[in-house]
Amino acid sequence: MGQNGFRAEGIDTSRPHPARIYDYLLDGKDNYEVDQAAGDELAAAAPEVRIGVRANRAFLQRAVRYVVGTGVRQILDVGTGLPTSPNVHETAQEVAPDVRIAYVDNDPIVNAHANALLNRSAETSIVLADLRDPRAIVDHPDVRRVIDFDQPVALLLVAILHFITDAEEPERIVADLRDALPDGSFLVLSHATGDFADRSEAQAIYNRATATLNLRSRARVERFFDGFELIEPGLAQVPFWRPDAPPPAESAQIGFFGGVARKSG
Repeated sequence: MGQNGFRAEGIDTSRPHPARIYDYLLDGKDNYEVDQAAGDELAAAAPEVRIGVRANRAFLQRAVRYVVGTGVRQILDVGTGLPTSPNVHETAQEVAPDVRIAYVDNDPIVNAHANALLNRSAETSIVLADLRDPRAIVDHPDVRRVIDFDQPVALLLVAILHFITDAEEPERIVADLRDALPDGSFLVLSHATGDFADRSEAQAIYNRATATLNLRSRARVERFFDGFELIEPGLAQVPFWRPDAPPPAESAQIGFFGGVARKSG
């Protein structure tokens, strides 16, 4: 029995899981043959996917450095995925060692790996919870242990909302989380899109996984920032959001939008 009451035999390894596919595409080791097969199919269907996930990871790191550089000392990372170094806490604490981070994911494997890495740190918590229930995240005692919702928080929703269907009301989910944040907080968000190429084959691969892929247009992704003010350069393909090095080749085809926005009264 795991720390959160989940048995290892209860983890579904018969179908690919988005976090493990992502880990495989980043050359990680915390995945199964079924995830590797799905990742290879994705690379065949969308040739830019490997540079895309790396560009998305680099966007996350730049965005974390930015928000911590503004003075934010709390991060709520929902849909954290499998730990890949440098992790969010490593990136943030390079800028400010006193940053506190709450990691949230709904995959017991992610939770187990994160606990193994982080359970000795008083500045981090790892929570098994689902983005579809935002109130449970905000009210979770292990989130509240490190996050003070009376002080600015950086909310990370990186490469997670495209696994939420329209029927599950992703705009409402983001709004519920936004309303729990005080003024001065930030939203860091990235989302897959089909604006630059037909990615119906990639969607079909995820239809066999534990979560479907719901591609959204630029206009739809921008709606997630309602109630926030986008920071320059606004919503952009992830390699072009405040790059600190020349964007990789074929960046124009990368199907990820990313943006950072601030909540103000």
